[in-house]
Amino acid sequence: MENRKKGITYILLSSLFFAMMAAAVKFLGDMPTAEKIFFRNLVGIFIAFSLVKKSGSSLTGNNKKLLILRSIFGVLGIAAYFYALANIKLSDAVILNKMSPFFVMIFAALFLKEKVSKKQLIALVTAALGAILVIRPGFDSNLIPSLIALMSSLFAGIAYTIVRQLRKTDSAAAVVFYFSLFSTLAMIPFLLSGSFVIPTAIQAAALLALGLFAAAAQLFMTNAYRHAEAGELSIYTYANIVFSSIFGLLLFQEMPDLFSVFGAVLIISAGYLNYRAKEKEVAEKAAELKLKKEKQKSTI
Repeated sequence: MENRKKGITYILLSSLFFAMMAAAVKFLGDMPTAEKIFFRNLVGIFIAFSLVKKSGSSLTGNNKKLLILRSIFGVLGIAAYFYALANIKLSDAVILNKMSPFFVMIFAALFLKEKVSKKQLIALVTAALGAILVIRPGFDSNLIPSLIALMSSLFAGIAYTIVRQLRKTDSAAAVVFYFSLFSTLAMIPFLLSGSFVIPTAIQAAALLALGLFAAAAQLFMTNAYRHAEAGELSIYTYANIVFSSIFGLLLFQEMPDLFSVFGAVLIISAGYLNYRAKEKEVAEKAAELKLKKEKQKSTI
């Protein structure tokens, strides 16, 4: 129980720092996305490097093909997310980005042949309705950035699905290091081709904060998963929406409208339903395993 409490505390702190990272991106406004991504991951390289060395994992990774694929979709996801943060309300961008677990559900069913329960299907439909409420399909200026925010969760969903496969060959620290290094190096050509703006003192501080917040969020998340199962903690990651809404209101005077509020409620509810479905699945597997062990003992 003590480990579970620590895990929840760490995942809430991770959500807080991810919200602070999003606020820093929002604050940087029209600064080139490539520059934001570069600094976001530059700090992360050193953190991830120390974690890899500590765990004794390979720096170059084992399954290089999947590591590169995960990194490509990860970069696309961050680029889309950062673009959305600069162009729509902070809370709306974060809400739509939190659709990624539902895309993972779809891709895991299609490519990893994982079963989807009725509860999870209901959760998927509920989340989709929530996303529609937040996007509010129409022809206003927010439509394209909102769709790009949704695309960020699609790319993240693909990346997380690949990570599920990478667990069999590479450590979590190695995956994070590979992604941080890849995404930082991938931005250099864009920066050299003119997508670099010399930051003011305030912008430089915000870029540094962006990198530090992202690294802190990653560290807290890593510690959270050391103390509790990912399935147990997934529901608490939605605290990011609450923190982001508060920062949006306090820092940017952004008041979420009723559509966004109802959309967020639906997506969080869907997340909880998905969490309960996974919890039931884990309990059933544990019961089956226990029954098998008892049968084996009785035959001895």
